[in-house]
Amino acid sequence: MSTTSPAHPADDRDPGDASLARDTAPLRSVVVYNPVRVDGLEERRAAVEAALTEAGWPLPEWVETTEDDPGAGQARRAVEDGAQVVFACGGDGTVRSCIEGLAGTDVALAVLPAGTGNLLAANLGVPDDPAAAVQIATEHGRRRIDVGEADGHTFAVMAGIGFDAALLDDASTALKAKAGSIAYVLSALTHLRDRSMHLEIHLDDQPPVRRRARSVIIGNVGRLQGGVRLLADAEPDNGQMDVAVLAPRTLGHWVQTAWGVLRHPHRVAHLDVLRASRITVVSDREERRQVDGDVIEPGRTLTVTVRPQALELCVPRPERSPDLAEGSEHLGG
Repeated sequence: MSTTSPAHPADDRDPGDASLARDTAPLRSVVVYNPVRVDGLEERRAAVEAALTEAGWPLPEWVETTEDDPGAGQARRAVEDGAQVVFACGGDGTVRSCIEGLAGTDVALAVLPAGTGNLLAANLGVPDDPAAAVQIATEHGRRRIDVGEADGHTFAVMAGIGFDAALLDDASTALKAKAGSIAYVLSALTHLRDRSMHLEIHLDDQPPVRRRARSVIIGNVGRLQGGVRLLADAEPDNGQMDVAVLAPRTLGHWVQTAWGVLRHPHRVAHLDVLRASRITVVSDREERRQVDGDVIEPGRTLTVTVRPQALELCVPRPERSPDLAEGSEHLGG
């Protein structure tokens, strides 16, 4: 694996600064939830409210998403109404929409995993237990992280074009509900022999990089579905994103790549990692694309611009670690 990165600017921020950690005083909150994706809503609501009451927080307002507004508008109204924390309760689409509504504000996002895909929850180490998820907001810290803008779509985890978007798009909804990440594995197997893309990758003001690849994933943080860490050196608040160029051509190459990701994340065969704050990927043909696990319209290009530290996020620990999940092993303890 090769990595290119400009020098990292000096970071003089104090870990105790209010932008990284806040006290745990009671805060007004709103739960934005997807009624289609959230199973056992009444039980989940009771668990969330009990956890907030135990922490001394007021009961939250519960707001449904709709087909026309999957969360961004509800999050913006929560900001306008004076909420200090917005809980996103749903799958990747709900979480990403709430990010879109909260980016650029001082209102914190907390994740209550539901649905079948939860990329941000996986990168935070957020458990499925609602009470433990609430604990991150009530007992832990805040951290400002970067977000990306990908052709009009805001995201906090990763965007991609090619293989990754195809496997997400074709994963069976019914199987995801029953078997979780196995559905993604089965979908991936059907795309291992797809044709490679011929690409130009533009990184900031550098000359374009030309590659033949199966997928390009632009990541703010490094974990995929199931918690597998693809980008071992991704940092969520350095003003840049890592650009993973996956180029296996045979089944044997795929095995080597998968083994490297699982066992030796800093030495992965058929994977190059670049880094920039402005990225444009141009393919020789139209490809499927995704942002934070949410499939968007196909296209020949994927353009990402980083908005530095635009999102306030509830995290297990406020310290500036590259891994947002650090400290999550103590949740519920």
